[in-house]
Amino acid sequence: MLNRSVNWIVVLLLLAAVAGCTTAPPKEPTAGQPPASVTGQLIGSGKASYYGSQHHNKLTASGERFDQGALTAAHRTLPFGTHVRVINTRNGKSVVVRINDRGPFVRGRIIDLSKAAFQSIASTRSGIIRVRLEKVE
Repeated sequence: MLNRSVNWIVVLLLLAAVAGCTTAPPKEPTAGQPPASVTGQLIGSGKASYYGSQHHNKLTASGERFDQGALTAAHRTLPFGTHVRVINTRNGKSVVVRINDRGPFVRGRIIDLSKAAFQSIASTRSGIIRVRLEKVE
């Protein structure tokens, strides 16, 4: 009887040792934050604003019509079609936008977002927010 108890103890210890050698599943990214592998090249940081509704349906510098419901933005120098992750530095929320216009032409601002893009990372009542920009592929 004692021999059988020792065998069970040995088996349980072996199972515990094997279970301890397994790896934990990878952690899922938290809401509003991109997975580490998606983080792109840092472009810069500064203030962001959004286009008012008076610009809706007008031509952008790229030649397409501005749509306040699309995830687009204006930047002074980035090529049209560049995808940029805009991260609200206050709450960590982010949105990926496509550059299709030039601007902003207000001192101290780094990017102008469409209304939909701005609303996905902050309240439009804020008007201007501090952001970090990353180029994504």
